[in-house]
Amino acid sequence: MANETEFENGHGEGHGGGRRLRERARECASLPRINEPAPDFRALTTHGERSLSDYRGKWLILFSHPADFTPVCTTEFMAFAKAQDRFAALNTELLGLSIDSHYAHIAWVRSIKQNFGVEIGFPIIADLSMDVARAYGMIQPGASDTAAVRATFIIDPEGVMRAMVYYPMSNGRSIEEFVRLVTALQTSDANKVATPENWQPGEKVIVPPPATDALAEQRFSEGYETVDWYFSTRDL
Repeated sequence: MANETEFENGHGEGHGGGRRLRERARECASLPRINEPAPDFRALTTHGERSLSDYRGKWLILFSHPADFTPVCTTEFMAFAKAQDRFAALNTELLGLSIDSHYAHIAWVRSIKQNFGVEIGFPIIADLSMDVARAYGMIQPGASDTAAVRATFIIDPEGVMRAMVYYPMSNGRSIEEFVRLVTALQTSDANKVATPENWQPGEKVIVPPPATDALAEQRFSEGYETVDWYFSTRDL
């Protein structure tokens, strides 16, 4: 497998290898775009076939992991499983993926239940073809050509990509952050507001800046907590 230096310098596959490596890198690392429709898919999972359209009307967290029967991935899956009821309360479904077989997924899920007492209640896509992984940019050539990195995608009930978060293979995700992020996205949609750094439910939200000088002048008398014309907060 070529490393990042080989991609940059065009080495690794003989004459013309640099061009081929760069083409492969572009193919593997193509990314969906925030606020555009998420890539459609239909795939076999541990719960039968699933497609993106099955999740219409619900929020979806689609996340990838490098491999079954690996310790960091096991901790993440157990944490997602333990938070599944909290996600359900947010009208949010979970869907995992790795480039492993359907049977490997089943064996791993059963192993987690037997060894840790945690039942994985959400489906896992078997993506040996890497079709879904490529469509979502889960394959990062600098990390691996055949294993997905820890990518997480939040898709809204209309099938629109709303957030994407990538972690390296060596470090596990914070599932608590995804609970927080889904809550923040839903709060922003429902109230036409933004949320500050590390916002938590019940805290003040940020009011969008006024679009004109006249509205900026009004901002100080509108009952918001206004530090300056562009920075106002309020309770929900």
